[in-house]
Amino acid sequence: MFIQTESTPNPATLKFLPGQRVMEAGTADFPTADAAVKSPLAQRVFAVDGVTAVFFGHDFVTVTKAEATEWDHIKPAILGAIMEHFQSGQPVIEGEGPAASGHADHDGPDAQIVGQIKELLDTRVRPAVAQDGGDITFHGFDRGIVYLHMQGACAGCPSSTLTLKMGIENLLRHYIPEVVEVRPVAA
Repeated sequence: MFIQTESTPNPATLKFLPGQRVMEAGTADFPTADAAVKSPLAQRVFAVDGVTAVFFGHDFVTVTKAEATEWDHIKPAILGAIMEHFQSGQPVIEGEGPAASGHADHDGPDAQIVGQIKELLDTRVRPAVAQDGGDITFHGFDRGIVYLHMQGACAGCPSSTLTLKMGIENLLRHYIPEVVEVRPVAA
C-alpha cells in the first residue's frame, strides 16, 4: 500500500491519500480524540502524539497537528497508523450507516432559500474545499446571514476567512439575493 500526502492551505494540516475509498458517502469530522470513539481509524491516528484533529473525506484522511509538533516527527507514524488500519480489515467507522449530507436541517419559511444554498455548497464549494482536505457544511440561515461549519483542513486555516468572505459569500450573494453575509460557526 502506498499512501500519498499533499499539503493543504492550512500549514497545521496534511492530507493523506491511501489510494482507496475512505468514506462511502459524506464526510466524518473528529475535532478531538474523544469524538473518535466509533472510528478505529481515527483512534489509531489520534494515538500518534501531536495529532489534534482528524477528518475523513471520500478518498482522503486529513490530519491536523499541534502547533509545537513538527510534521517530520509525526508523519511516518501517521502513515503507519493509516496503513495498519487498512490492512486490519476493520471498518473506518463502526456501525457506519448511510451518511447524511452533513448539512443541518432547516424547515420553515426560508426552506426554498436554504435548499438553494445547500445546492450551491454541494455543487460549487464542497468539491473545491475537498481538494484542500476539508469540508464546509450548512449550519443555519437567519435574516440573510448564512452560518457555515468548516471542517478538516478548513477549520483553523489562515485563509478560511478569505475563502468565506471573498469566495463563498460572493458566490451565494450572486445567485441568492436574500443572502447578505456568511459567517463561520464553531463545532
